Amino acid sequence: MTFETLVWLIPLAPLVAFGLIVLFTHPRRGLSHWTALVGAGVSFLASMILFVRAITTEGLAENPMQVALNWLPTGNTWLKIGALIDPVSAVTLFFVAWTVLMIFIYSVGYHNFGQPVGDHDQPGLPPHGATLREKKGGSRRVPSVEPMYSRFFALISLFAFAMFFLVISDNLLSLYIGWEIMGFCSYMLIGFWYGKKSARDAAVKAFLTTRVGDVFMLLGIVGLYSATGTLNYRAALGDPAVLERLATTDSGVLGLSLAGLLGILLFIGTIGKSAQFPLHIWLPDAMEGPTPVSAMIHAATMVSAGVYLSIRIFPLVSAGWDGGTLTQAMQVMAFIGAFTALFSATIALVQPDIKRVLAYSTISQLGYMIAALGVGAYVAATFHLVTHAFFKALLFLGSGSVIHGMEHGVLHSREEIDPQNMFHMGGLRKKMPFTFWTFLIGGFALSGFPLVTAGFWSKDEILSGAFGGGNLAVFITLALAALLTAFYTMRQITLTFLGEPRSKAAEHAHESRPVMIVPLIVLAFFAVTAGWAGIPQKFPLLGGIIPNWFDEFVGSTLRGEALHTAESYLPLITSLVVSLGGLYLGWRVYRGVQKGHPDPLEKPLGFLYRVFYYKYGIDELYQAVLVKPAVWLAEVFTYRILDRLILDGIVDGIGKGAVWLGMVVRNYFDKPVVNGGGDGLSRGVRRSSEVLRLLQNGRVQYYMVLTLTMVVLAGALITVLFIQSGRLP
Repeated sequence: MTFETLVWLIPLAPLVAFGLIVLFTHPRRGLSHWTALVGAGVSFLASMILFVRAITTEGLAENPMQVALNWLPTGNTWLKIGALIDPVSAVTLFFVAWTVLMIFIYSVGYHNFGQPVGDHDQPGLPPHGATLREKKGGSRRVPSVEPMYSRFFALISLFAFAMFFLVISDNLLSLYIGWEIMGFCSYMLIGFWYGKKSARDAAVKAFLTTRVGDVFMLLGIVGLYSATGTLNYRAALGDPAVLERLATTDSGVLGLSLAGLLGILLFIGTIGKSAQFPLHIWLPDAMEGPTPVSAMIHAATMVSAGVYLSIRIFPLVSAGWDGGTLTQAMQVMAFIGAFTALFSATIALVQPDIKRVLAYSTISQLGYMIAALGVGAYVAATFHLVTHAFFKALLFLGSGSVIHGMEHGVLHSREEIDPQNMFHMGGLRKKMPFTFWTFLIGGFALSGFPLVTAGFWSKDEILSGAFGGGNLAVFITLALAALLTAFYTMRQITLTFLGEPRSKAAEHAHESRPVMIVPLIVLAFFAVTAGWAGIPQKFPLLGGIIPNWFDEFVGSTLRGEALHTAESYLPLITSLVVSLGGLYLGWRVYRGVQKGHPDPLEKPLGFLYRVFYYKYGIDELYQAVLVKPAVWLAEVFTYRILDRLILDGIVDGIGKGAVWLGMVVRNYFDKPVVNGGGDGLSRGVRRSSEVLRLLQNGRVQYYMVLTLTMVVLAGALITVLFIQSGRLP
């Protein structure tokens, strides 16, 4: 197949699946999920073919595979929409295609873990845990299937289309279209169980928070087009002459160059989409959606798109950088990324919900990637984006498997507990062995377990880049974040799988179905092997055994100065210490937690524990400073004062004035003139007809006398006229 066919097939396949499900297959559950799976499978095959072509093509960075179509007329020219496969989009397609397909397969089991039992659950509420039905003919309670099954597969198909379209786009405008479609899909899927108030609130929160970043991003897109006349990556962001001009032009804002200002505006879009501080608040609440949605958002689509944007605009934010002092835009990225990484790791340290720990972990890891870009570790950031997608998708799907097992235990024991609270788990290693081993691999990859996990190689490269570039503050901050990451990951593994069950539900939990386990095994494979593509050539013992093609392949897209990794062994030693030390401390602290005991960190941390648990009060601060004033403005000022008192008063006054004017016109013009004139005319006609009717009596004699009289009168009149005129003697 030609490149043009393959590249457009990638986003169109799930889009067609979305349309077919919505229009035709939605009444039939099985047909709906097969339609979605076929769409994802076609995209997967096309992506893999293009990926293989990309990595086997010499000089792909200088001559990428691309196609463009005329889209919007702009005077004598056209704004083109096209597809571009270069090293960055190729590796992104690889992990997006794999994770999307695995999530789709997993979703079939996730929404079908029970058998239909009489009435379906109420649409808008989860079919398990919160709403259960009694099985006919017995007292055993079993969960029913998802009542909005087809709707779910339609929406995640649209979600996949948006991400694929964003990745293959060759310009920022079409990227922005996919970006906004993903925003809509996240809103619909986070609030998928809209019968729950918490889900509705989380959906609105995610939608509005990400829109803040999107507005600034749109300003950056408009500004870039005004400055360069194009939004094409290669023309606007790949031309050294254009970048040099932007870097040397003063924007007039805070001493920033035009490149710095535009780069920061575009980066704010990443802050919103990838949940960086201070727009991070929406991502933990996104856990209200089904677990496959959490995996889609945290690994395959939403947040990955934000980092992908930052990677794309790196030439802009680094314009004028010579490998030494960071540009102002890079400094902003480095600070926000490093701060977010440590800030979110401290919150994840004390969360009891298994999915919320992973949510704050995602925010922290995204901060890692942004900080890496900020210090110039372009390849390392891209590498960590790829490895993180695999092990974070694995962890989220694994947490969904755990929750399923716990919910079955709740159904069996009728114990009223939160099946997502890790302090109600324990001992699941024996109950759910496949879930345990795959989750352990994902957790070790997240922690950067040395040598055998993909997360180690990508994290080590980021730390090496920060240290080699002389950014010690960023290096120390990221090292602390890595230590906390390993600690809370082992805390999660220990509380969930090790020890003895701390609830009856955990005692009765059981392994998930094969359709859910197989995606975990596939993702676990990549959580280990994906890191082999980026083993540094100078790494002791292992370097050079496997070619570091990732560094060469992705690094070839940089035309300017690239950051050199550290020659010192200190970053490597740091990676080993924080990873192994954090894992050991996490196991040591939580290995003996018993049923009903508080969190072992609660007492030693004291006040800090409450600060971490309540997320530094950021949500409450926003509620007090932004939400409540906005609600007051809407309800009190806008509705009661502006709308009801002023606008309604004006409208009511106009209405009353119109009624008064109508009465005046009616009494003084309509009735006497219009109505009176018409009535007078009709009366005159009637009276004239009555007079004329007297002449029509039907008697011939009367007509003859009348005619004679008229003749005599006429003759007399003529005679008088002649006499007066003097014509008669």
